[in-house]
Amino acid sequence: MSSIDWPRVCARRLARHGLAAALPGAPTDAVAAVAGTHAQVMSAAELAIGLRLDGVTRADVRHALWTERSLVKTFGPRGTVHLLPTRELPMWIGALSAVPWSNPMPADLRMSPEQTDAVLDAIEHALADAELTIDELTDAIVAAVGSWAGDPVMDAFQGKWPRWRQITHRAGWRGALCFGPNRGRNVTYTNPRRWLPDLEPAPDAVPEVLDRYLYAFGPSTPERFANWLVAPPAWAKQVFEAAELEPVEVEGKVAWVSKGDTDFPDEPPRGLRLLPYFDAYAYSVGNDKARLYPGVAAERAAGNFQVLLVDGVVGGIWHQRRSGRRIRVTVEPFARLSKPRRAELDEQVDRVGAILEGTPELTIGEVTVGGHA
Repeated sequence: MSSIDWPRVCARRLARHGLAAALPGAPTDAVAAVAGTHAQVMSAAELAIGLRLDGVTRADVRHALWTERSLVKTFGPRGTVHLLPTRELPMWIGALSAVPWSNPMPADLRMSPEQTDAVLDAIEHALADAELTIDELTDAIVAAVGSWAGDPVMDAFQGKWPRWRQITHRAGWRGALCFGPNRGRNVTYTNPRRWLPDLEPAPDAVPEVLDRYLYAFGPSTPERFANWLVAPPAWAKQVFEAAELEPVEVEGKVAWVSKGDTDFPDEPPRGLRLLPYFDAYAYSVGNDKARLYPGVAAERAAGNFQVLLVDGVVGGIWHQRRSGRRIRVTVEPFARLSKPRRAELDEQVDRVGAILEGTPELTIGEVTVGGHA
């Protein structure tokens, strides 16, 4: 069994995430490399993709998403909003729909399996030729299955959501729903089969998703894989046991990589990066978090902050505020930056401005804004 220390694990992940050197290819290739880009905040997703490629701006990401359709915005791992490569959508819906799911809603609010199937069918039909807002989609579902689907029973940020929304992510996992372009300030949903008429879930797709996960985040464990997907730990353990994997020892603990994928850089990680909200590198760390967030970072960067990455670990937090083309960037390092580090930071701030198509202004000081919800 190979024995690997944490810096080499860190260096491997940086390289595979396109954070040591830019990845080749287009936005869809960067998204594929990190097994999906979290897109709850679209500007953060645009920045996460642009940071991993040369010369790519938010306009290029939007073109890939809404014009080329080489990316699709839908519900991915953990049931959260992601950008996924369109070419990989059969794999993703095949794997995600195979993950055992237990409805966490209270019994008196939970939809039955029969009601769930009825709503999923109604969603697929309503969006087959349309882009609908959430209210329009609710009306179509209620008309198809009954008023119970629209009962406002789900606690939400500002009031109550209709009952059917407890399975919105499952409609994405089934391939019945994805996001459409905004209509003014309103989000719309549509059906990816409008441009992928032959879309079907790939059979036996879970091993392929595990391979993608291990490529980006390995060495890893069944527990961390379960956390990344929000899947039952016992199921994740079975997936690992059935796959062709190789064990490696990481500082005294056993983890796994895909069979034959045992290359690790010899040099320790180097460089400074500004990572956006929910970036894949910092977000899906499992029990590596103590190593990735050392010292003061464990408390100061707790929550959903944009982080300053220094030699592969969190060395600060940052925030941006946009006004027209002006982007005010505040960076709070957790240690004094040397002159070379400050030069790297200036380059990174300029790069953020180029990707987001704005003019950045850097302030080094305390970030007074809390983490993202």
